[in-house]
Amino acid sequence: MSRRLAAEAVGSLLLAATVIGSGIMAVQLSAHNVAVALLANTFATVAALVVLINLLGPISGAHFNPAVSLIQALRGEMPWRLARAYVVAQVCGCCLGALLAHAMFGLSLMQASSHVRTGFAQWLSEAVATAGLILVVTGHRRASDAPWLVAAWIGAAYWFTASTSFANPAIAIARSLTDTFAGIRPTDVPAFIIAQLVGAAIGYCISGCLFEPKAANTECTGAIPDRN
Repeated sequence: MSRRLAAEAVGSLLLAATVIGSGIMAVQLSAHNVAVALLANTFATVAALVVLINLLGPISGAHFNPAVSLIQALRGEMPWRLARAYVVAQVCGCCLGALLAHAMFGLSLMQASSHVRTGFAQWLSEAVATAGLILVVTGHRRASDAPWLVAAWIGAAYWFTASTSFANPAIAIARSLTDTFAGIRPTDVPAFIIAQLVGAAIGYCISGCLFEPKAANTECTGAIPDRN
């Protein structure tokens, strides 16, 4: 379990650092052109997801997302005790990733975002993005497909959702700790998390209708089945 939790924490840390750090770099190099900055942010996130899922999937399943871990437990594909431990590791890892991104760019480590992200359109977007992610996680048939499918969905959802696709409660919490391109006001985070969990539940229900259940205890998640 210690190796699995370490993999989840490290993967979450690097994912959050990528999301936040690439946003900082993109704004600096794009002369505040939001479209170019979002494109750069998307590319970096997609690339990091592919690498991290391939690298850490064989150890922990590479969830990096409390919504994924909770749905996996609900489907009977991992114990609830382990899912709860995963959530703690993911949230802590993502928050440390925000601090790491700030340190790499010489910014104040402790920040609170002032970026307003609220309203029905934003919440609906988060529900759709998370539901789609759960469909990808539960519906892919070959482990080798998971890294690209997950990364491609998140990359696409950056652009077709009004919220730019957080789709991850741990990332939402971490992004409230940065007043940079990727930030979200702390007061807006609870509604985002609720929308994400509702979306995850919708994705779970749809997947139950569409896909055959996977073998129990495979721990096949947003990534690759555990081989340990």
